[in-house]
Amino acid sequence: MHHDVSLITTIAAALGLGLVFGFLATRFKLPALVGYLAAGVLLGPTTPGFVADAHLAGQLAEIGVMLMMFGVGLHFSLDDLWEVRKVALPGAILQIGAATAMGMGLAHWWGWSLGGGLVFGLALSVASTVVLLRALEERGILESFNGRIAVGWLVVEDLVTVLVLVLLPAIAPSLGGDTTGTDPDASLLKTLAITLGQVAIFVGFMLVVGRKLFPWILWQVARTGSRELFTLCVIAAAVGIAYASTALFGISFALGAFFAGMVLRESELAHRAAQESLPLRDAFAVLFFVSVGMLFEPSILVEQPLRVLAVLAIIVFGKSLAAFLLVVLLRYPARSALMVSASLAQIGEFSFILAALGLSLKLMPQEGQSLILAGAILSITLNPLIFAATGPLERWLGKNRVLAAKFDRPADPLAELPMTTASTKLAGQVVLVGYGRVGRRIAETLNKHGVHYVVAEQNREKVDQLRHAGVAAVAGNAGEPAVLIQAHIAKARMLVIATPDTFHVRSMVDIARTLNPDIRIVVRTHNEEEAELLRNERMGKVYVGEEELANGMTKYVLETFNEPHSGGH
Repeated sequence: MHHDVSLITTIAAALGLGLVFGFLATRFKLPALVGYLAAGVLLGPTTPGFVADAHLAGQLAEIGVMLMMFGVGLHFSLDDLWEVRKVALPGAILQIGAATAMGMGLAHWWGWSLGGGLVFGLALSVASTVVLLRALEERGILESFNGRIAVGWLVVEDLVTVLVLVLLPAIAPSLGGDTTGTDPDASLLKTLAITLGQVAIFVGFMLVVGRKLFPWILWQVARTGSRELFTLCVIAAAVGIAYASTALFGISFALGAFFAGMVLRESELAHRAAQESLPLRDAFAVLFFVSVGMLFEPSILVEQPLRVLAVLAIIVFGKSLAAFLLVVLLRYPARSALMVSASLAQIGEFSFILAALGLSLKLMPQEGQSLILAGAILSITLNPLIFAATGPLERWLGKNRVLAAKFDRPADPLAELPMTTASTKLAGQVVLVGYGRVGRRIAETLNKHGVHYVVAEQNREKVDQLRHAGVAAVAGNAGEPAVLIQAHIAKARMLVIATPDTFHVRSMVDIARTLNPDIRIVVRTHNEEEAELLRNERMGKVYVGEEELANGMTKYVLETFNEPHSGGH
């Protein structure tokens, strides 16, 4: 009996080749995503050999989009975004505007329509959150201040792109796009009002009903103790809400899945939901990137090399330079600006989604999608090199006194302690570097015991809040002499390095010991290898998070066993 196995064939080929090429990419120190795209190119109609079913691959890619957006929503934290809002919000919006304008200018030069240029520019303006998170995790700087700025910046980009995905179908007819399914007599204002009204109803329903209902359902399923039912509930919520948002409200799958993640994040089981759904999200993400690779036409690299280079120049240099200037203009250090610039020097999943939407609405030519895919593959491949170049650039900026003077903002009032700070608080004090979760707890304990301290923190908003609360605080990187000098390290009794960014620990310790040879130093670190290196270099007392947690739990267990029994055995 004959069976139609095209779905099985497509999935098997996509996952199998994705594994092989993803493995090869990681061996060459490239993101696995590059390998998945390459596997898609090999399975596509433009290369010889087996050709996968493009229609089925497209539907699998839609599920991949749903699950990826669900993951973004599940990890979306308004608190994290609020911490860096003064740089991430204006910076991301202005950078999107600048990069979109560059893309539109290039498209206009090539003779494309206004709508095609708009979609093209927007696709070049948004970086890949997947690529960024993996790059920051590999370097151990995801939880650092600069890492939080970069992530917050991309969260804003993601939110803007989600809004674009909602509005683009509504305004497509006005831009010369597909008018199928639209009322020819309806004005742009009316169309936008209807679209935004549907979105508002959906968002309102999710925030009012969904925030209570779906976490409650998740909790009821968790009480059964069945792991497979819990995983099924999470995936069903992601795909079901995404589908219902399209069927009932006319909202895109992407937005529906994003809000599904957001409402489930309200549950105490959100972390478990993220963990349980991760394997399936990863598998469908591979199918998404493979299906995107299938659409790529390698011939464009030979036929239009100058256009490909122009696109790559906008992604790697144009929008990165715009981001660097914006961060510096917002009075943040050059180091933060370099980190954000490197983070944005690539495009990824949202660019593909925008390109596909632009094609379906007949706004952008097929060539546009191929150029976007070429720019994505090349920029993702080059991204590790760009991150590696930030170190030498940072050192070069430090040596160039004229440039350093411009970027370091010496006139910044938050970079200097107020003249009103009592001198009694600046002798024998603790200099506390970092005011995150660990630093805040240390500060609370010092307050209870009446110990004076000065906080050195890169997050300007935190420094401003601390000063309003009457705490002595200075903004800047404690790896630079000026910051520790402002914290009066020369008269301090102890330096406590509580920041998760341990990249500059050595320079902090060297500066502190040069200015105060008798100072005692306490360092926080994340792993045993790093702790051993710091101990060998006599960097002071080193604490490892997991080690201290284990010590505390072991101490409690032993104390419990040593207590006299109240009853018999």
